[in-house]
Amino acid sequence: MTPRSACAARASDVFSVRRVLRSSGGGAMAEKAQIQEAVKAQGELVRRLKADKASKEQIDEEVAKLLELKAQLGGDDGKHTFVLKTAKGTRDYNPKQMAIREKVFNTIVSCFKRHGAETIDTPVFELKETLTGKYGEDSKLIYDLKDQGGELLSLRYDLTVPFARYLAMNKITNIKRYHIAKVYRRDNPAMTRGRYREFYQCDFDIAGQYDPMIPDAECLKIVYEILSELDLGDFHIKVNDRRILDGMFAVCGVPDDKFRTICSTVDKLDKMLWEDVKNEMVKEKGLSEEVADQIGEYVSMQGGMDLAERLLQDPKLSQSKQACAGLTDMKQLFSYLQLFQITDKVVFDLSLARGLDYYTGVIYEAVLCQTLQAPTPAPAEQNGAVSGEEGGVSVGSVAGGGRYDGLVGMFDPKGRKVPCVGVSIGIERIFSIMEQKAELSAEKVRTTETQVLVASAQKNLLEERLRLTAELWNAGIKAELLYKKNPKLLTQLQHCEETGIPLVAILGEQELKDGVVKLRNVTTREEVDVSRAELVEEIKKRTSES
Repeated sequence: MTPRSACAARASDVFSVRRVLRSSGGGAMAEKAQIQEAVKAQGELVRRLKADKASKEQIDEEVAKLLELKAQLGGDDGKHTFVLKTAKGTRDYNPKQMAIREKVFNTIVSCFKRHGAETIDTPVFELKETLTGKYGEDSKLIYDLKDQGGELLSLRYDLTVPFARYLAMNKITNIKRYHIAKVYRRDNPAMTRGRYREFYQCDFDIAGQYDPMIPDAECLKIVYEILSELDLGDFHIKVNDRRILDGMFAVCGVPDDKFRTICSTVDKLDKMLWEDVKNEMVKEKGLSEEVADQIGEYVSMQGGMDLAERLLQDPKLSQSKQACAGLTDMKQLFSYLQLFQITDKVVFDLSLARGLDYYTGVIYEAVLCQTLQAPTPAPAEQNGAVSGEEGGVSVGSVAGGGRYDGLVGMFDPKGRKVPCVGVSIGIERIFSIMEQKAELSAEKVRTTETQVLVASAQKNLLEERLRLTAELWNAGIKAELLYKKNPKLLTQLQHCEETGIPLVAILGEQELKDGVVKLRNVTTREEVDVSRAELVEEIKKRTSES
């Protein structure tokens, strides 16, 4: 056993030791001694991980265990102490992070509105039966709420199924909507790569009976616009069609009852080697090697409209009516994407599967083509490309979606279908990149929108500062003042520099006599006297220019 595993073993043994002590009537002192030993062992493990330069995520996980053990010891007075940490897979956001996040949200929402979407909201939890059976193998990741003798409830896993329930319940057959809200998954979090258990989704969906591929093309255009505007680096959007996949599985010899489970396995190709995927198909899912190899030939293909045309002539795939329908629509989709001028970023990729059960037609996923240099090493695991040699943040897909024509019909009492297509923007993964970019750049992130600080150059001017601040607030100016009766002018100017406030309105006895305010530009230090009556317009003019 390695020293590291020995440390971990001693730490984890504490819980079983406590049970033995309690059952055998062992004293509190003996139990405390055992916990102290576990704390020591866990501390050694944390120090060793830091010395070995392990991933931040791994170190944080072990530190959390150490804090939990220390909390069991209690304070000096013997009372239980709280473990001050967020739950696994969640995080807090400081003002700087929230400012970056708000900028990203504004970019996304403005794009959704530009395309004519309206917004809705749905409850954070749904009836358990609403979510059951909609997510394939990912259903195990749904958070079920404790049964307290009422309705059986679960936290929403995504925004798509609640949207379908909303359409069926309200008998809506046409809507273009966006929805930004938190969802919950009992996933294995990889915090440095934007994978969490609680996270936001930003969804855009078009519901209604329309001509083929027109709404689908618009969804892809939206992804293109958002990723381009956020300037995250080079990206490409992979597209495929569930009908092409199902047709491919059929002609390769996959039994009908294994289509969905094999689809879930193929979906892992973005994070596993083909040999590992094939191994899962053969050893775990029971496919023959011959069938798996045939699938392997198809899923290695990539292209554009030319690939769709070639596959329509494929001796095997052309035997499937389902695949032919999907390939014909794929050709039509690429013709619209050419008109939207985005085909340089879109690739027809037969390995794209998307594991969710409710997809029925076109599916797509946007992936960044690079990693971002990170200040701490990121683990090469889960959901995306392996980090570069120097270490970086690799976040995998940053948007995904597709067509789900049958989902609303699952909720409608008469089974009436409402065709739908949509896209979900991976806001947390995008935010991970934006946060890293902000850390690596020298540019200061403003956390407030204050336009002007009302300051005084002499003592005993608090009432005048309050009066002027109120005037500015009433005129719609974002203003603030320091909460001291007689602050030093230097202290007030330093506050502006630290927080990025661009202007200072300085009051003094002479300014009050002359009916003016000294307006100072914090960056250039230029000062000009402005009459009280013209101050609001001057502030608006200067802040709009910047």
